[in-house]
Amino acid sequence: MYNLFMNKLKNIDKRWIILGVVLLGIILALLPPIHSRISLQYELLRTRVVYFFNPPSEAVFQPSGETDEPLTIETALGTARAEMDLTLTPKAPASTSTPKPGPTSKPTITPTAIPAKAILPGVVYVDQHGRWNYCGPANLTMALNFWGWSGNRDDVAKVIKPGSPDTKLNFIERGLPDKNVMPYELVDFVNTQTSEYRALSRLGGDMDLIKRLLAAGFPVIVEKGYYERDYTGKIDWLGHYLFTTGYDDSRGGFIVQDAYLKPGKDLLSKYEEYQDGWRSFNYLFMVIYPADREIEVLNLLGPWADETWASNHALDMAEKEIQDLEGNNLFFAYFNKGTSLVAINQYADAAIAYDQAFNLYSQWDTTKGNRPFRMMWYQTGPYFSYYYSARYQDVIDLANTTLTKTISKPTLEESLLWRGRAYYMIGNTNAAIADYRAALQVHTDWFPAVQALQELGIQP
Repeated sequence: MYNLFMNKLKNIDKRWIILGVVLLGIILALLPPIHSRISLQYELLRTRVVYFFNPPSEAVFQPSGETDEPLTIETALGTARAEMDLTLTPKAPASTSTPKPGPTSKPTITPTAIPAKAILPGVVYVDQHGRWNYCGPANLTMALNFWGWSGNRDDVAKVIKPGSPDTKLNFIERGLPDKNVMPYELVDFVNTQTSEYRALSRLGGDMDLIKRLLAAGFPVIVEKGYYERDYTGKIDWLGHYLFTTGYDDSRGGFIVQDAYLKPGKDLLSKYEEYQDGWRSFNYLFMVIYPADREIEVLNLLGPWADETWASNHALDMAEKEIQDLEGNNLFFAYFNKGTSLVAINQYADAAIAYDQAFNLYSQWDTTKGNRPFRMMWYQTGPYFSYYYSARYQDVIDLANTTLTKTISKPTLEESLLWRGRAYYMIGNTNAAIADYRAALQVHTDWFPAVQALQELGIQP
């Protein structure tokens, strides 16, 4: 009898111990730092499950090339005012095709010898770890800290990557839906949130220009493609900002600060690898600098100081690469051609270039790696070109492919916004409103979506 009683007591004790452990685990999981890590891991696991059953690299958009109702200037101006990821806001064209403006030649670069090595001192490394999609805030923080700014990556993110409006979530959880920060958002942060510093971005950069800026003491942020093996072992492509702080010809590469890698400080990026990744983003670069040194920066840029010249130069580079490149890289060359044409408001010609790019995308040699299915997460030029060419169904179809087949959740505010605009243009106002509101769930108070709703007489 005594033994039976003691056995029951032991069993009770074990149950209480197990219950205590479970309760302790729940309490610990609710603590903000631990809860944030669990949220990140859960999101990663959920994404892998979705991608396992619906591989995003297999999703292919096929443009129809068909136009809908003719686009009117008045309607376009009322529904398509947006900040642009190409560092300019395109205006509705008087026609869908315009003559290519000739490049300007001022200011010119004063020829000076570029030294064989320049490595900038005083770089404060900032990583993106412990956050979600923090490449943009981390790189911009490094660039600003270099000049003495005292803020941190969260200070940047609170403005350009605020995430969900759900105040019940902590700051990190709120930022989970927002997958990307556009270049114009980084530039705007510097130009509107600081008084001591300025920023600009241009297309069509080259390595000699980057070296010239570095040799003069100005670090540069570039946007580039990044290749790595995914969890299945296949080569995957994603977009990435890279803070460039030096170069060394004897070692054959640039000195970079990579916020993603561990370790990521003072890495050597070989010139060929650097350029190959940079191609994916039309050789876009950003310079952050003290406001009182702007004339010096513009003189160093030479003709790149003129944004139109830079865009035309990027177009010339794309045309040359179309002739010189082959295989998968041709996709990027044609995509860059479209992006450059959008930047100079030649939307119909841009749409044709993007059509060619998407055709090459469908023929991608997957034996060398997955298709770059994240491309539309970072660049929205095709939406501009199809929308301003009155190809609204192509805008909708491209957004549907991007939102439902290349990502585990439809959380890309730019794609939602452009699909909403196209829905409105074909008369589906309710669908447009739903998309605008969905965009604001990804990026709270995002001005283009707020404005789009207000133009319909609706408060967000």
